[in-house]
Amino acid sequence: MDALGDGTRREIFERLALRPMTVGQLAEQLPVSRPAVSQHVKVLREAGLVLVNPMGTRRIYHVDPEGVAAMRAYFDRFW
Repeated sequence: MDALGDGTRREIFERLALRPMTVGQLAEQLPVSRPAVSQHVKVLREAGLVLVNPMGTRRIYHVDPEGVAAMRAYFDRFW
């Protein structure tokens, strides 16, 4: 949950939930630098919310369904 506490990371997570993207594609859509997007994606990966799929020299990032399921299971305990 800490990983989603930052507004930019939440925005990145929400965009990746719509479709897989590269850091460059994300950076084009956000008012932060490419290195900053890369750092935010790293935090999301370390939190288990985002996975990477290497394709040649590109890295395609997407939401990890298992990470989202774990987060949902946590919140479902309260409802």
